Amino acid sequence: MATDETGPISSERLRRQVSALRWHHTMDLGHGVVTPGGDATQEKLTRLGLPASMAGKTVLDIGAWDGFFSFEAERRGAARVVAMDYSCWLQAEGHPSKAGFELARRALGSCVEDVTLDVMDLTPERLGMFDVVLFLGVLYHVRHPLLALERVFSVTSDLLILETEVMRLGSKRPMMSFFPGDELGGDPTNWWGPNEAGVRAMVRDVGFREIRVVSSRRSAVSAVRAARRLLRAARSGDRAPVTTALADRIVVHARR
Repeated sequence: MATDETGPISSERLRRQVSALRWHHTMDLGHGVVTPGGDATQEKLTRLGLPASMAGKTVLDIGAWDGFFSFEAERRGAARVVAMDYSCWLQAEGHPSKAGFELARRALGSCVEDVTLDVMDLTPERLGMFDVVLFLGVLYHVRHPLLALERVFSVTSDLLILETEVMRLGSKRPMMSFFPGDELGGDPTNWWGPNEAGVRAMVRDVGFREIRVVSSRRSAVSAVRAARRLLRAARSGDRAPVTTALADRIVVHARR
């Protein structure tokens, strides 16, 4: 049952609280209330290949945002789940705040822990080790992706599930495109677009041994967005957004 400091929350009150916030994830909070997120959350969940049972596992969700995947790990039986975010929870421009996560946790009666921490400050001494680490939609947002993966490796005792943007660069060699502005999706926080070989190479370089791409295809949502950007570019004569037509997303499972 959804609760707050004053006790149980009615469905109508929960609906009002949800509508007052900006959401990234679409999730069912019960009582007939679903958050109006803009992310293709259920589609991503299908592609991730999460273990059907996470019973007894410890899970770290890096870049948790509203916490959908943290709560999903808990629902699948994880013994301990830590949701971690930094820029989104500090109300960075254009992103939701931590309020969505906190409301969802109360509404779901969840025991998911939270920590506000930059991935670059992630160490075993700070958080410990985790059986499963989720690193979803974060890699291309960090200025130093290889260093970020080193930090992630340091706290992963078994399985990393990595979901990231990639660029179809027409080469089997590891490569990355650098975006100093907002060329990738009109988002100035998108810094890098590695190709699939680049992702594999970086994950292996930091220490993971068994690497498997479990999903490599453009989502319907990203395809539509790319088509719209290309159309706008053609109308305006601006060629910069054309780069995003090469963008795709992959999911990688990596084990130590």
